Amino acid sequence: MGTNTDSKAGTVTTYGHGTARAVPDLMRVTISVESRASKVALAYSRAGERVAAVARSLRSDGVDGADIATSGLSVQTETVWTEGQGNRITGYLASTSLTVALRDIGEQADPGPGTIIANCVEAGGDDVRLGGLALTFADQDALLIRARDAAWDNALAKGEQYARRARRSLGDVVQITEDTAAAPPVPRAQAMSAPMEAYRAVAIPVELGESEISADVRVTWQLD
Repeated sequence: MGTNTDSKAGTVTTYGHGTARAVPDLMRVTISVESRASKVALAYSRAGERVAAVARSLRSDGVDGADIATSGLSVQTETVWTEGQGNRITGYLASTSLTVALRDIGEQADPGPGTIIANCVEAGGDDVRLGGLALTFADQDALLIRARDAAWDNALAKGEQYARRARRSLGDVVQITEDTAAAPPVPRAQAMSAPMEAYRAVAIPVELGESEISADVRVTWQLD
């Protein structure tokens, strides 16, 4: 990003970039169920039973009902093509998904997110699929405030440097523009394998690491 001065107008404009890092405190998990059967009603009923078992497992582990949402529901035919006969229906696939927010994911959480997910896998059996997880922040605004402060400090330091070089000093702020073209913070995703085996599921450790949010600002000052 650049900096420009306008001697005629007596202003200086600088661009500041700032970041803030923190350990994520919110995990979003997609848990799906896929049930196959020879009849539509049987596949649909089985999927309903399995997803209900998953939801019960989540609630028993302390996940609030407001953090469990159905995010997909479909029933499809499964076919096979044979020479001379064309496509023939061999069965039906019913699928549904839950989007789950896990809010207590720190090291001291009991049960931890890995255990909660493992319990879901065991409750749903072979029909469970895990679509992955995303680590993010429950309060992104608080982290964004820190990133904006860092961006301002960065822009201010540049402005003061250029003013000194011009043997001037910074005066009043004329304009402040946040760079809205910058990409919004993206939750950090972690892939999880699917489907899962039918034997007792063992919790897979989930490493939270740190995630980053950035901010960019454009500031124009009068030059004194």
